[in-house]
Amino acid sequence: MLKSVRSLPIRREGVLLGLLLAVLLWVSHTNFGVWESRSSSSLSNNFLDVTDSGQGGDLEQWRVRLPWHSKSKRVPQTNVVHHAPGWTIFDNLYILNGTVYVVTDEPETIPSRETMTSTAVRVANGAEAVKARLPTDREMRIVSTEEASELFGPTIEIIDGITWLVNDPPQFITHYYHWSAELFFGFWRTYSSLDPAIPKTGRTPLPSLRRIWFAHTDSDHWRDYAHMNEWVLRSTFPSLTSEYLNDWNERAELGRPFMLDRVIFSDRAAAMHGQGFLSTDRIAAEAFELPGSPQWWSTIRNNVVKFAGLDEDVYAGITDSPVITYISRQEWGRRMLRNEDHEKLVKELYALRDNHGYEVNVVSMDKLSRVEQIRLAARTTIMMGVHGNGMTSLIWMKPTARSTVIEFFYPGGFAHDYEYTARSLGMMYYGVWDNRTFSSAELPPVAYPQGFQGNSIPVDGSTIAKLCRERLSIKNE
Repeated sequence: MLKSVRSLPIRREGVLLGLLLAVLLWVSHTNFGVWESRSSSSLSNNFLDVTDSGQGGDLEQWRVRLPWHSKSKRVPQTNVVHHAPGWTIFDNLYILNGTVYVVTDEPETIPSRETMTSTAVRVANGAEAVKARLPTDREMRIVSTEEASELFGPTIEIIDGITWLVNDPPQFITHYYHWSAELFFGFWRTYSSLDPAIPKTGRTPLPSLRRIWFAHTDSDHWRDYAHMNEWVLRSTFPSLTSEYLNDWNERAELGRPFMLDRVIFSDRAAAMHGQGFLSTDRIAAEAFELPGSPQWWSTIRNNVVKFAGLDEDVYAGITDSPVITYISRQEWGRRMLRNEDHEKLVKELYALRDNHGYEVNVVSMDKLSRVEQIRLAARTTIMMGVHGNGMTSLIWMKPTARSTVIEFFYPGGFAHDYEYTARSLGMMYYGVWDNRTFSSAELPPVAYPQGFQGNSIPVDGSTIAKLCRERLSIKNE
């Protein structure tokens, strides 16, 4: 009968085991993209209820309740970490009965309330509409620690980790551009201000977003018709949880106070009080007043591109030929080029392909899958098209010396949307009125002349081809 014999590990096996353990330790301490959420260091351990798992060994800390049983323990004060109109990072922000509370014994250090929050009603023009958006004590109160103790009672429930609280109506959220290149854009520019050294790889020690709360939007009214919004959010933060208007109301009806560990609080109407918005009509412009890395967007861009199955470092002009992508609206029915100008433009672009070896793509974005759209944009060197939602894909381009966005307008018309977005990402931008071009350095005023939304927008194909040749003659880094 054979007996099972267990020998001691030989020296080589011991060495290999040691190497394996070293690699595992290195991986566990290395950040790839965004880290998972932090445990708060802003609260004294004396405040924390600690629950023992009952299994012996180390004590498991469940940060679920914050008591203060004596006068020696005050309610932890709210800290405004960073602020720009419409974009505020808070530590220890409180919510009770649907009202947000800022707890401080130094109210003079808190930004004005109208630059932090609003009533979140639908945005409209006119003095009465502006007045209707101004916050009251129902939306936010600034109270002392003594007042907070009386309001909240002896304990409070903790919502730990990083929360993004979106205090907007669904009016703009359901649009791909306004979500990805404005609201999400501004959120990440605000949060990334805590790490102004983000490199091109996008790796950052910032804790990952734990949850998003839509305080005024239900679960059916934050997605866009092409379902790009959820792709962007879920591909960037796969572990994210979401709460909506009904959840917000449920928490309010509990009648119990909650303290949010760290919050990125965004409010469109509040951002509209800032000078950045007044000069660009972009609420994200306010967030750019905060510190930040030139590669601030790389974390988001790289996560989304990798989720689409493409290597973040593969882009046109470095590993292969430059890629020109013309986003056509000729089948859209609104805001289209004159048909003859469209045909001439396509002919000129294909001539560039044949004579210079460039890759040329003429696409209708709505005919491509989400993966196809992101993969194409990520490889694109020059993106062009009539002003429209398809141009939002420029946010997945990789900024290089050659990266260029070319936008066609009806002569005399202009809107900041894609110019501001391209400039914020460090890419060259040109607007085009038929055979005339202008850059970010010489922008015309915003205007929507008759013909802006029409189907007879002129563009000179030879002018565009010449511009492409000039941009692609630049030596890439």
